Amino acid sequence: MAIDLAANADRFSGFADLYDAVRPVPPADLARILCGYAATTTPAVVDLGSGSGLSSRWAATWAASVIGVEPSADMRRTAQAAGGGPRYVEGWSHATGLPAAHADLVLAVQALHWMEPAATFAEVARLLRPGGVFAAIDCDFPPIVGSRTAEQAWTRCRARIVGYERRVANGDDLSAPLDAAPLPAGFASDAPRTRREGSQMQAWSKGEHLARMEQSGRFTWCHELVTASVIDGDATRFVALLRSQGDYQTIRMAGVSDAQIGFDRFEADVHAALGAGGWPMSFSYRVRIAIV
Repeated sequence: MAIDLAANADRFSGFADLYDAVRPVPPADLARILCGYAATTTPAVVDLGSGSGLSSRWAATWAASVIGVEPSADMRRTAQAAGGGPRYVEGWSHATGLPAAHADLVLAVQALHWMEPAATFAEVARLLRPGGVFAAIDCDFPPIVGSRTAEQAWTRCRARIVGYERRVANGDDLSAPLDAAPLPAGFASDAPRTRREGSQMQAWSKGEHLARMEQSGRFTWCHELVTASVIDGDATRFVALLRSQGDYQTIRMAGVSDAQIGFDRFEADVHAALGAGGWPMSFSYRVRIAIV
């Protein structure tokens, strides 16, 4: 079955407000690093797969200009309503419609794994001026909260989500007990999974981003760095972060209930572990950098 990139974009329709409310933004010190590689303190930025505008608004706090490129109308509406300085356009990572050599820095924040690599890298190279920088930025889930109980509850619940997502993709019976069927290999991982025969969606492994950049022939130098940030959080936000995952939203829209997923148990376990007060959340970020 052919890959349908429109199906990838449609995956993120219907929960843009939730996504925008609970997802983190990259750490502040990463802006300094990226500007250093780009050799400018006031870069022109293009943000591919800009979604609800979180990453574009983050970039607007330090960039001279930001254009967010997003195919999902639902996500663009949320981004435009939030304001904050960026300009948003309808487009794809492989076909932005923007001028050549327009950008000092191109970003793909929590997005590159949904983009066809070869065509995306060609468009990135076209958009960047000589010496310009491409940065694919991904954070790891779940956030670290220093509670084994809460983090294990996330993993258990995510395992069931992945199991049901496999059924949705393959057109299997959603009502049969999930425990009667084996979960897919690597179910506890947040690495994207290639869609199976029942789905036109396709994801590309985040762990292979750097190798694909290097092998593309579009860049003169590629590198990877790891950084981290700590944000304000609590049990409610921890739970909402799982609700903001695309696979959870996919199976719920397909008719799988929270009871089937075991979401009520997950939510109860998290609130019991973290209590009613604030609870800082730590996110690790993996950043793949390429220079044209």
